[in-house]
Amino acid sequence: MIKALVFDAYGTLYDVHSVKAACESVFPEKGEQISATWREKQVKYFFQRQLMGRYHPFDEVTRDALRYACKAEGVDLSAEDEERLMMAYLNLELFDEVGDVLEKCSDKERVVFSNGSENMIVPLVESSDIHGYIDRIISADEIKQYKPSPEAYAYALEQLELKRDEVLFMSSNTWDIMGAASFGFQTAWINRNKDHPETLDVQPDQAYTDLYGILEKL
Repeated sequence: MIKALVFDAYGTLYDVHSVKAACESVFPEKGEQISATWREKQVKYFFQRQLMGRYHPFDEVTRDALRYACKAEGVDLSAEDEERLMMAYLNLELFDEVGDVLEKCSDKERVVFSNGSENMIVPLVESSDIHGYIDRIISADEIKQYKPSPEAYAYALEQLELKRDEVLFMSSNTWDIMGAASFGFQTAWINRNKDHPETLDVQPDQAYTDLYGILEKL
C-alpha cells in the first residue's frame, strides 16, 4: 500500500521555464534561449559535481549555470540582474493540475524531495499555492548527494521511515525517475513533453502526461 507520495519539484510540480519571462524582461529577444541554456547547464553542472565528488549546493550550481547561459548568449549580467533572475527561481509557476491533484491525495503523506538547496526549495514551496498541501520537504542538500545517486533516495526513505514499496515517486525528469526506479521506489514518470522512453534496463512502473494520471493508480 502506498503511504507517501513523493514529488520532484523542478519540472514536475513547477515549470522551470517560467523564468523565461524574467529573462526576457532583462534581455529582450534572448529570454527563451537563456532560460533553456540555464536549465540545461544547471542539470549538467550538478551531474558533473556529483561525479567528481565536488559537491556545491544547488543555489550555487544554479547561479553558475545562469552566468554560463548569459555568456553563451553574449550578454553582460550585472550583479543586480543576476539577483533578480535568481529570485525568479523562487517564484516558479506551478503546472495547472498540481494543486487539484495534491488536494485529492490528502489521505497520503505528500512530500517534495528535491535537489534544490533549502534556501531555494523551501521559499518556493512556501510562497506557492500548494503550501498547505505539502506535509514535508526533503532536500538532497541535507546529505550532500544529488539525485539520481542511490544515497539520495536512501536518505529520503530514511526520513520517511517507510519501506521502498510504500513510496510512490514522481518526476518529469528521466534521469530522476530512472534513479528512483533503480532504487526500488514505485514510480510514475510525468512525461510532460511526451518524450520517447529511455532505452535503459530500468523503467518506471507507469507513465502519464500529467499528474492526474496518478489518481488512477491510487
